[in-house]
Amino acid sequence: MAWIFLIIAGLCEMLGVSFMNWALQRHIWPLWLGMVIGYGLSFGFLDLALQTLPMGTAYAIWTGIGAAGGVLTGMLFFGESRNWRKLLWVGVILIAVMGLKLIS
Repeated sequence: MAWIFLIIAGLCEMLGVSFMNWALQRHIWPLWLGMVIGYGLSFGFLDLALQTLPMGTAYAIWTGIGAAGGVLTGMLFFGESRNWRKLLWVGVILIAVMGLKLIS
């Protein structure tokens, strides 16, 4: 169950980043609230995952999901540049995250 909590935490971090970007573009207070809720849920689920998983592994995977997800979200929904080099390094992050999962 801890791994599910960790994945949810990473997805909520992506949600928080997305709301932050929307809030900076539109300056509407409910978007800031969405950011706070996204990050709050992210930390809450990370806390649940840390009750079972080692801190180093959980933190690395949580940030990996957030970093890779943030890049992909920016490309898909916010018009950020899409090039093979970005995708290559996102792939490296994902391979590293999978490697940490395999040795845990």
